[in-house]
Amino acid sequence: MTDDPTKLPSGAGKVAAAYPEIWSAYADLGRACSQAGPIGGQTARLVKLALAIGALSEGAVHSHTRRALEEGIAPDALKQVALMAIPTLGFPQAVRALTWIEDITNAKG
Repeated sequence: MTDDPTKLPSGAGKVAAAYPEIWSAYADLGRACSQAGPIGGQTARLVKLALAIGALSEGAVHSHTRRALEEGIAPDALKQVALMAIPTLGFPQAVRALTWIEDITNAKG
C-alpha cells in the first residue's frame, strides 16, 4: 500500500487526496496487519491476492497482481492462485479472477 495518492488507481487516489488523514490511517492499518505475524514477502502477496479474489474485488485483484509482478512473482504463480479458487469459490469466480489477473499480466507483455 502506498502513502502517495498519485500512485493509486483513480478511485482510491481521489479518496486519499480528499481525505489524507483517513488514507494515512488505512495505510497504517494495512502495514500493522501485514507485520502481525511471520508471513511475509511473496507469500503475503499471494495471500492478499487470494483474499481479493475471494472478496470478488476486481480492483484489488488488479492492484495485488501489479504489485506481485513488481515484486518478481511469476505470472504463472498468480494464475495458479486463481485456479486454486475453483474448489472453494467455484469455476465461474475462478475464471473471472483469472481474467482479472490476465488484464494485468497480458498488459505487461
